[in-house]
Amino acid sequence: MLVHDRLTRRSIQTVFLLVFLPLFALPLAVILAASLSTNWSGALPSGFTLEHYAAVLNGPTLDALRVSVVTAVIASVCALVAGTWAALSAHSLGPRGRRVMDALFMLPVAVPTVVVGLALLVAFSSPPVLLNGTQMIVFIAHTVLVTAFAYQSVSAALDRLDPVHAQVAASLGARPARTLFLVRLPLLLPSLSGAAGLCFALSMGELSATMMLYPPDWTPLPVRIFTATDRGALFTGSAFAVVLMATTLLVMFALSLVRTRAGHR
Repeated sequence: MLVHDRLTRRSIQTVFLLVFLPLFALPLAVILAASLSTNWSGALPSGFTLEHYAAVLNGPTLDALRVSVVTAVIASVCALVAGTWAALSAHSLGPRGRRVMDALFMLPVAVPTVVVGLALLVAFSSPPVLLNGTQMIVFIAHTVLVTAFAYQSVSAALDRLDPVHAQVAASLGARPARTLFLVRLPLLLPSLSGAAGLCFALSMGELSATMMLYPPDWTPLPVRIFTATDRGALFTGSAFAVVLMATTLLVMFALSLVRTRAGHR
């Protein structure tokens, strides 16, 4: 911590705990407690059980988890490629061109996700490009929604990147493509892994646009959670939510290891 005074540091830590616990930790604890309970009629839950997690082991729920992971991986990879390419392109433009690129890539974030879903539904529901009712339209929706975060992350990293490394490589005769793949991208690897984790987490939890677009044979886990809670199965939905959070955290932890090793290099 940058604050060296002990009293000030303790005060900041106390304020953080007072804000963090009610706003973040407490809701997660409630979801975890509900997933392990059979009844919640008072201030605290009662009746410990693992039956709600047994429902995760059935075919539809495991399929929904697989669908969510596959969708998030595909969307994250596509967003990372598109966002990195766009950030590199914008970095070579002037201030006006860069502002235009920033506005274009931030536009999907500036509107509600349900609007993005509706736009894709209208655009791809008739020939010549008919994607309505297919898995591809879900991939496109998730990619559109998370690409902005990859673009911003890589753009910020490029602003901090020392151009001397690329200049030295060019002075030694390296072609632009070789400089890109052997110098610039390795230096950007910590930011790329962080952007991948953010894109994956956002895609895993996306619901609004997905509800408008998903076909019956490609149902992500957030849709299953919504369906379960809408039917009144709150405890089962809580177990599904815990599994979704655990899977997301596991993948983000693996990506954080990649980021740490890349940072050490």
